Amino acid sequence: MTEIDLDHRRQSKAATAELRADVVAGLTAARKWLPVKWFYDDVGSELFEKITQLPEYYPTRCEREVLATHAGEVAALTGARTLIELGSGSSEKTRLLLDALSGHGTLTEFVPLDVSESALAAAAGAISGDYPGLTVRGVIGDFTQPLDRLPGDGPRLVAFLGGTFGNFLPEERAALLRSLRGVLAPGGWLLLGTDLVKAPDVLERAYDDAAGVTAAFDKNVLRVINDRLGADFDLDEFEHVSCWDAEHEWIEMRLRASRALTIEIPGAGLTVRFAAGEHIRTEISAKFRQGGVDAELSAAGFALDRWWTDSRQRYGVSLAQAVLPR
Repeated sequence: MTEIDLDHRRQSKAATAELRADVVAGLTAARKWLPVKWFYDDVGSELFEKITQLPEYYPTRCEREVLATHAGEVAALTGARTLIELGSGSSEKTRLLLDALSGHGTLTEFVPLDVSESALAAAAGAISGDYPGLTVRGVIGDFTQPLDRLPGDGPRLVAFLGGTFGNFLPEERAALLRSLRGVLAPGGWLLLGTDLVKAPDVLERAYDDAAGVTAAFDKNVLRVINDRLGADFDLDEFEHVSCWDAEHEWIEMRLRASRALTIEIPGAGLTVRFAAGEHIRTEISAKFRQGGVDAELSAAGFALDRWWTDSRQRYGVSLAQAVLPR
């Protein structure tokens, strides 16, 4: 059985109002910024899938290696009946978990959540066809919003993979983990993928590929604002930039104005002026160390049970269990 459960908090007027508020807040700030979630319309989701296949972009391959090695252990430890995947995209790597949990004999339901309706529908339909007897309930939504509507019987395993956790500021990560802890009963599980600190040149290449796919992905946020709010951004007037911030241990992606520009955004009632060379910060991608991940999980009410890395120790996957409040 396959269901597509539309989360109307992300649809039409509500989503446009949310975008408008973010654009006003971010583009009137002293240092301009835009939230990373607006990359991921249907076009952005397709571009990100292409990024994961690029030679420079190692995280997807590293995470797949970890899951291929340890998915059976995840299944045995969790005995999950429901697998929930946040930001599911194509759910390609998730099949390793689905195979392991199905083989273990406990899995009855898969709940992928994503903001892209087309990506979600395609993935949910394919998985439903390939796993007869598995209930697939796709939820179109934003995992930064309250997650109390997520279906499924316990024990539940929430998979938050792809390193997306690193796209949030520390206080945002804390809020997200508390939200996840709030929807998991004690004994529920969280599988979290986190990219690890490594040489800056490796990181910068991963976020500024030679083929320019990441640049197109970065600029897609401007196209979304044009489409949804009637803005007149000329994407060719902005250059994609990635740089390593050693103090915060994260990569920043930015869009840099090629010259002085005045942008009209009628749907937000806004005129935005850019100086030549001025940046919009469009994404951070924090890189982690095991101790830091453990501390963030613990502060939100999770106990780290397993920590795995790929063979080159570039990427970490942690399995944590929801514990009773202290």
